[in-house]
Amino acid sequence: MPLSPGRAIVLATALAVAAVPAPSPPRTWVEPVTGMPFVSIPAGTFEMGSPEREAGREPQERAHAVTLTRPFWIGAHEVTQAQWRTVMGTAPSHFRGDDLPVERVSWHDVQAFVARLSALSPGPRFRLPTEAEWEYACRAGSRTAYAWGDTLSLEEANVAVLERGALGGRRRTTPVATFRPNAWGLYDMHGNVWEWTEDAHCAYGTAPARDPVGRCNAATKVIRGGSWYFAADSARCGLRYTHRPKDVGFSLGVRVVRDVG
Repeated sequence: MPLSPGRAIVLATALAVAAVPAPSPPRTWVEPVTGMPFVSIPAGTFEMGSPEREAGREPQERAHAVTLTRPFWIGAHEVTQAQWRTVMGTAPSHFRGDDLPVERVSWHDVQAFVARLSALSPGPRFRLPTEAEWEYACRAGSRTAYAWGDTLSLEEANVAVLERGALGGRRRTTPVATFRPNAWGLYDMHGNVWEWTEDAHCAYGTAPARDPVGRCNAATKVIRGGSWYFAADSARCGLRYTHRPKDVGFSLGVRVVRDVG
């Protein structure tokens, strides 16, 4: 059964970006076909990428100013298996459970999902988040490695512990919204399953950007957020990872957004 709803800006200088204040409480909406809860995200400007001082930072995470000119709705949590089955009539996941996140879905699969959901649910279209939208929502006004600070514990997210080549931690997905949300009311932005974005894996520019979408001729798509199968450093807000759009895996899922009408 679908989950209940309960589980359910401006540049300061050329070198500094004003933090976006977290709405309190967040404005929410529940999609009636699936029961999927959404949170309203305001337009704003933020610093995308990671500061040079951040542990684990990679060159492709170069910090730069990004402005999102339109508000959007984003899923309060990852798409569950029950919600996927309601829309697609299939059960592709390795781990089974209605309130577990759907996984083993490709970028092409999730494009079919949002198209079908858009047809079932009248109003503005559903789609994948852009890479910029995803990071903006994940940070929720923060500038640290994770939404709550520069460290991430097993009590805060479903991530792996890798020691001497062995996989530790929970070793599987957990029900969505198990852990506390970020300041904007979003669950599992760190860990559980990787989340597809709309973007191809393009290099960041150096100039401020407005509503960027990766449209380069790259063979891979960007995924974000880390997973139960990867260590905490892979779940940093600014980390970029990739897969081919045809790939599936037991730690690869999706969170969707909806345009504001």
